Amino acid sequence: MTKPTGASGQPPYLRIVAEIRRRIMDGELGPGDRVPSTRRIAREWGVALATATKALTTLRLEGLVETRPRTGTVVAGTAPVSQPRRHAPPAPPSEQELTLDRIVRTAIDIADAEGLPALSMRGVAARLGVAAMSPYRYVPSKDDLVLLMADAAFGDETYPADVPEGWRSRVELVARTLWTLYRRHPWLAQLGSLTRPLLVPSLMVHGERVLSALDGHGLDPTTLFDIHVLIYSHVQGLAVHLEWEAHAEASTGQSEDQWMDSRASALQELVESGRFPTFTKVVGAFGSDGYDLRLDALFESGLTALLDGLTSLVEGEETPSVTA
Repeated sequence: MTKPTGASGQPPYLRIVAEIRRRIMDGELGPGDRVPSTRRIAREWGVALATATKALTTLRLEGLVETRPRTGTVVAGTAPVSQPRRHAPPAPPSEQELTLDRIVRTAIDIADAEGLPALSMRGVAARLGVAAMSPYRYVPSKDDLVLLMADAAFGDETYPADVPEGWRSRVELVARTLWTLYRRHPWLAQLGSLTRPLLVPSLMVHGERVLSALDGHGLDPTTLFDIHVLIYSHVQGLAVHLEWEAHAEASTGQSEDQWMDSRASALQELVESGRFPTFTKVVGAFGSDGYDLRLDALFESGLTALLDGLTSLVEGEETPSVTA
């Protein structure tokens, strides 16, 4: 079966490459500017995600664009401003060099840059420059690939050989390590819920460290595991917003501040309604700068408050009983 081509006789991905290249050459897109994501290309040009990925891969091989985690694909800082490169791009690695590790790492790169919804087996193959079905020789499905990606990503950070003294310092180390990983790979927080946890060895390594830090303090198994779940849920519960915000910005083209500015009138109506006096007082106290939502600061303050509250339980101090 022959591949579909446009009226010009070019494959669709080359027509997309030509158009984005033109925008760069004409100065419509400058160094650091975001170029259309794979999802936007697929929607605007009516092509498959794999075709969109192939177009961006070609532009990247030409040196016109580069991928930045959680920003997406942007015009390279060294992109030419007049004529495109005439030499052929580097030849893609042969399929004989294809390995499971390369497939997994390429998939992680895609998810880091554009989010998990942009990931497809064909897109991974296009990024690697191999036949669309080649990755299936190493991993049977996208779901299996995502599990391998999660296992690899959760293993990106290791722990020092010297274990910190005290249960609290050990738990803090694990929580901050997980937060670092979620910051690096925001899509991880979308993969498992508390009720249906993600069971991969590298994530279990972090859980084992929390459990071992809490073990030996006289806690019954249920209480011990409840504390472990509470600590993990604090980290993951904040981390889900990293990917949500990145997806929202990619979908709407608005930053968080721009989105809030567009809702200024709705916020003003709530303030002026008189129904929420405390909210009105607090919001008014922020002044013209407004409230700055800082996830990193919330993570740290929340972790401190959580561990402060758990100290008496873990260390066996008496606490006042709560009566109905």
